[in-house]
Amino acid sequence: MDTRILSGKAVSSAVYKSLEPRIESLIAKKIKPGLAVIIAGDNPASKVYVRSKTKKFASLGLHSETIYFPVSVSESEILSQIESLNKDDQFHGILVQLPLPRHIQSEIVLNALDPSKDVDGFHPLNLGNLTAGIPTFIPCTPKGIMRIMSYYKINLSGKHVVVVGRSNIVGRPISILTSLKQKFSNATVTICHSGTQNISDYTLQADVVILALGYPEFLTGKDIKDGAVIIDVGINRIEDNSDKGYKLVGDGKASSLDGKASAYTPVPGGVGPMTIAMLVENTIEAAERTL
Repeated sequence: MDTRILSGKAVSSAVYKSLEPRIESLIAKKIKPGLAVIIAGDNPASKVYVRSKTKKFASLGLHSETIYFPVSVSESEILSQIESLNKDDQFHGILVQLPLPRHIQSEIVLNALDPSKDVDGFHPLNLGNLTAGIPTFIPCTPKGIMRIMSYYKINLSGKHVVVVGRSNIVGRPISILTSLKQKFSNATVTICHSGTQNISDYTLQADVVILALGYPEFLTGKDIKDGAVIIDVGINRIEDNSDKGYKLVGDGKASSLDGKASAYTPVPGGVGPMTIAMLVENTIEAAERTL
């Protein structure tokens, strides 16, 4: 079986192209979409990700600003910064980069965001709207997954989707999005997680497997049925003998899935680029709502 590669780079390029007239329209009205990013601590992956976001915003002529805090930052300092950004009209979106240092309660910080600026879609109000099927801001990675499905015309209606992972960032929202009675959705959805026994019993039944477990090369060809579609959200570093000393792999073992799956997203270059593209789109949507 020829396995199709679902390139997030290709889809994100199409997204940016479609956003150009919307950006031009806003700027013509003297509205420059702006994003504020809060990052605390020294998580290397977070720093790389934030740099990528900043670079993309700059390339599109958008405004972004990153506020760095040391790992020792207090919860009250972050809350004070959020209160200030909530009132600052130059920022249409605010993103709190997770994970936060362990002594900071993420729920309290996310709840402090103005829901109309919560472009990551993690505020309880926005998550509640998503659950009700009337989303305001859709979390960026799940939104990116759905855009990949749409771009490659993978219709989920009547299909069995198995989501491996239950976080509020990916697993839970994508389980809702794939089950909504909408175009390219309307699936029957099963959620598996670290407490599920014999996960392969479920993935072997799936037409589509969405991997967001955070365990390198967890899923192999023997865990899926012929022709399944694999959406791999995982990005993990494993040591190798290269000059860098490591390579990036997904939650699925690509070499094992090739020829067994009908299509899968590569790591890197699959879901990752879509997360940033959807952040840009959500920020533009936030700016448009101020008109």
